[in-house]
Amino acid sequence: MSTESDIRAFLASRRAKITPQQAGLPAYGGNRRVPGLRREEVALLAGVSIDYYVRLERGHLAGASEEVLDAVANALQLDDAERAHLHDLARAAAKRPVRRARRARGPLPDSVLRVLNSMTDSPAFIRNGRLDILAANSLGRALYSPLFAHDAVLPVNIARFQFLDPDGRAFFPDWEGSVNTTVALLRTEAGRAPHDSDLTGLVGELVTRSEEFRTAWAKHNVRLHHTGRKSFRHPAVGEITLDFDAMELPAQPGLTLTAYSSAPGTPDHDALRLLATWAATEQPHLTGTGTGSGTDADADADADADADEDHSRRR
Repeated sequence: MSTESDIRAFLASRRAKITPQQAGLPAYGGNRRVPGLRREEVALLAGVSIDYYVRLERGHLAGASEEVLDAVANALQLDDAERAHLHDLARAAAKRPVRRARRARGPLPDSVLRVLNSMTDSPAFIRNGRLDILAANSLGRALYSPLFAHDAVLPVNIARFQFLDPDGRAFFPDWEGSVNTTVALLRTEAGRAPHDSDLTGLVGELVTRSEEFRTAWAKHNVRLHHTGRKSFRHPAVGEITLDFDAMELPAQPGLTLTAYSSAPGTPDHDALRLLATWAATEQPHLTGTGTGSGTDADADADADADADEDHSRRR
């Protein structure tokens, strides 16, 4: 889809989610032909003319100021992720010359890998915006061992495994929730890096081969993914639910370190200890499964520094 098509679908889908009552507007008449707000109601709330808002929703965000974008975001009651996505779409529509970030290509820095591998009690991994796992510590490789099975091509990709691998559904017991998160993260990244050919190829592959992905992608949902809980159905230790914290790496723009943990004295903590024991016994089998020593560490070479600065400022 073009940027203009993405803008139209995104704004229309957000408008459909807000009722006049939620927006503090009177709902005149019993039969409304559109779900949610009408375009003229959004224009009223945003303080712009109807003609101007219609132009915005048709995909013409290139000339919109930040103040106008924020006014539209307020009118549509966008959350932080949606607001950032709207600004990303506007930047893509403007087609401003991008200033490339000075990002190292090739292996991840040794210092980053040392930090990752020093986290001996927590499964941890480093991913890029496309959800490629670029590096993982011992427990991280053990937790995500199904992704590395069957001589998987490195770097493994969480979304590709989830939607296309026969074991993907079994590995994520909260299937609907995990699917929505995965697709929303990819949709968010598509706004940040609209010219990332690897991301475009991945999305095209998933849209073509997975009806579930195609349906979720069409919802245009986005999200920030900093902390929460995630469940797994691991082949060696059974079902386990862990807390996660995702931390962006300032010196490696576009890369995120995610670490899992559990509260001591809980069944999940016991399962995590069992996973560590299993990882120790399976270590020869788990070697070579993406320690980060030669994987695609450029991560987001197609994303620009302006996007990184915009996101840092907005967050």
